[in-house]
Amino acid sequence: MTSVLVLNGPNLNLLGTRQPEIYGSTKLSDVEQLCRDHGAANGFDVTCQQSNHEGALVDAIHAAKGTHDGIVLNAGAYTHTSIALHDAILGIELPVIELHLSNIHAREEFRHHSYIAPVAVGMICGLGVAGYTLALDALIGHLGGRT
Repeated sequence: MTSVLVLNGPNLNLLGTRQPEIYGSTKLSDVEQLCRDHGAANGFDVTCQQSNHEGALVDAIHAAKGTHDGIVLNAGAYTHTSIALHDAILGIELPVIELHLSNIHAREEFRHHSYIAPVAVGMICGLGVAGYTLALDALIGHLGGRT
């Protein structure tokens, strides 16, 4: 069975309470259940992880090689700062879909640059929680599966 890692970065543990006008009111636990249910309904397995620590995210990306077929990554603010995440993605040679709840291109200038984008299959941003299922569908489609 195809296996996908949904990896969430810093501050996403605060979903539902942190700036709901930007990120919505859905809690991370609900997002994770949505992703697992979507995978189960479409014939693939979804594992969810979250960390506020860059090194833990790098470790999770490394551990995905040989365990998962691809990654949906919401790297949060590390998107705009982390060469380490960029290099980790390059090192594992798995497809990654970059995901953002908000439209990073309509926000502060510093959010317009992504270190993830050059090593990702594609990016979904600005569609809120619906972006997670869209990212999963895009990744499974890229892998040649069905959704």
